[in-house]
Amino acid sequence: MTKPTVVLTRRLPESVELAAAERFDIRVNADDHRFTVAEMQEALRAADGIICTLGDPLKEALKGGPWRAKILANFGAGTDHIDLAAAKAAGIAVTNTPGALTEATADLAMALILMTTRRLGEGERELRAGEWTGWRPTHLLGSSLQGKTLGIIGFGRIGQATARRAHFGFGMKISYSSRSSRAELDQELRTKNLSLDDLLATSDVVSLHTPATPETIGMLDARRIALMKRGSYLINTARGSVVDEPALIAALKSGHLAGAGLDVYPREPEITPELLELPNVVALPHLGSATLETRTAMGMRAVENLSAFFAGKALLDPVT
Repeated sequence: MTKPTVVLTRRLPESVELAAAERFDIRVNADDHRFTVAEMQEALRAADGIICTLGDPLKEALKGGPWRAKILANFGAGTDHIDLAAAKAAGIAVTNTPGALTEATADLAMALILMTTRRLGEGERELRAGEWTGWRPTHLLGSSLQGKTLGIIGFGRIGQATARRAHFGFGMKISYSSRSSRAELDQELRTKNLSLDDLLATSDVVSLHTPATPETIGMLDARRIALMKRGSYLINTARGSVVDEPALIAALKSGHLAGAGLDVYPREPEITPELLELPNVVALPHLGSATLETRTAMGMRAVENLSAFFAGKALLDPVT
């Protein structure tokens, strides 16, 4: 029996590629470069299915057609890089991997909270530059987390996992902004479901965990950033497009915000130079799910979604 042809748009952990090769006739992006629109369209014409990633230009590429590919197994939870309406119109199923990256991304959110509030990035840069003159009582004083309020915007799997880490591990109070309350978590973590504006005005640290949708793009604009407590911190492991970047930079420069910990940016991999020049910014290269265990689990989930599709079974994680 002929195996379905599957294109892997980026290199995946070795065990994932081996598992995919056992089930499908795979075409691997050997040098791991970012596909152009033309290369993406060639993959759509040549393959029965594609394991795609967040950097793939699937908004632009899907405007053509017709396509041979009938499934996009997205490696990741977010699908804002895919034109879902165009995929549906072309009869292309889309899946994602929503559960696999929860714990790793929550870990990174907590790491950014600690790095930013304790000014760890500033300290490492000073040390590496040979500028440290020795211990002194007032050197790089940061902020403690105990008893402070963490406001979480987007209270899904990752937001809840971050809340548990912050509350049980660091004694933080938790507020969240969500269309519906989570009664069990409200009891377990003593959380409060607030309006977005009230959450911003009362939180010492704000952590973003919302997907990029038409409703959330630019959600944290200049007006809302101005509502945040003076001396508070912003953490973003969600999507760069959720934040008005010029307004964020202005708030960091003025001292209205004490710092920001960022793992995502509006125009990845391009980074605004002015942002990188600010000492009170911790900037990471989109490492939210970057553990071998998590990326392997994500890849295996994508393979399982492909297997279910080609076997005519129900998809594990359907998006469309």
